[in-house]
Amino acid sequence: MQRIIKGDQVVDETWHLLAKDIPLAEIPNSDDVIVPMQLWLEHAHALKARDGGLGIWLEADEAIEDIVDDLEHFQVVALNFPVFTDGRHFSSARLLRERYGYKGEIRAIGDVLRDQLFLMRRCGFDAYAVRPDRDPYDALEGLKDFSVTYQSAADDALPLFRRRG
Repeated sequence: MQRIIKGDQVVDETWHLLAKDIPLAEIPNSDDVIVPMQLWLEHAHALKARDGGLGIWLEADEAIEDIVDDLEHFQVVALNFPVFTDGRHFSSARLLRERYGYKGEIRAIGDVLRDQLFLMRRCGFDAYAVRPDRDPYDALEGLKDFSVTYQSAADDALPLFRRRG
């Protein structure tokens, strides 16, 4: 079982991240699943009728704006980082939190490494599935790399000069 970082701890993964090519008929009715965006766009009605939890995952080239009207249906929005150097979903996370007011879990998946976690949290992520060849306990320490932040962000709306008394 994969272990992921949620909040400030490492926990067992309870959601099933479904492959892009899974047929609708093979999705279990009562499990918590994270479906690819294309499957959602094609079969939203059937997926909403399931008994289990529902999440969605987006590739880096898929726009968050395509699902904003459906955000209320998702407990998890997972954003895929196909390679470490692809940062497009940092913006997606900020949009979800700041523009669209999404309160559910935003999870980073794919090529997720320790060095990214602190900035990911600042952008609105609150769960991280680090690469399978990396230790999630070591990656968790990346959330503590800096003790003070100067700018406002999704995790703190006030810049440092406004926080000082």
